[in-house]
Amino acid sequence: MRVAIASDHGGFDQKGEIARYMQDELACEVTDLGPDTGDSVDYPDFAAKVAHAVANGEADYGVLICGTGIGMALSADKVPGVRASSITSVPFAELFRQHNNGNVVCLSGRFVDVEDNEAIVKAFLTTDFEGGRHERRVAKIMELDEE
Repeated sequence: MRVAIASDHGGFDQKGEIARYMQDELACEVTDLGPDTGDSVDYPDFAAKVAHAVANGEADYGVLICGTGIGMALSADKVPGVRASSITSVPFAELFRQHNNGNVVCLSGRFVDVEDNEAIVKAFLTTDFEGGRHERRVAKIMELDEE
C-alpha cells in the first residue's frame, strides 16, 4: 500500500512518528511530501501535494496533519477525486472508510496525541469500503467534482 504524508508546522512533530509507524507496523510504502522542518508553512501547499498524489494514482491513500486537521481537509477536498476529512477518533476513521470510501485522512497534531493518531491511521488504512448503498452516495459526492 502506497501512502503519501505531509503536514504543516502544527503537525510536523507527529509526521515522522506516524510515517515510521505506517512503514514498520503497517508495511506501507510511505512518501513524505514535506515539510522538512517545523518552520511555519501554508497548509494548503502541502495538502495539495498529497491530494494530487492520491488523485493521480501515485499514492493509494493520503495522510495529512495540521493543528486541527480541518484546514488540511478543506484544502485536500478541493482536488477532484479526493475524499478528505478531519478525523479525531477510531470509529470516525472506520465509518469514513466504510461509508464514504475516504482516501485522505486529516489528523490533528495539536489536540490528538500521536498514539491516538496512529490508531486512527491504522483504522483508516485497514478498514474496507462497504459498497452497496454507499456506492450510490459516493458517486453523487464525486459528481460534485464535475460542477
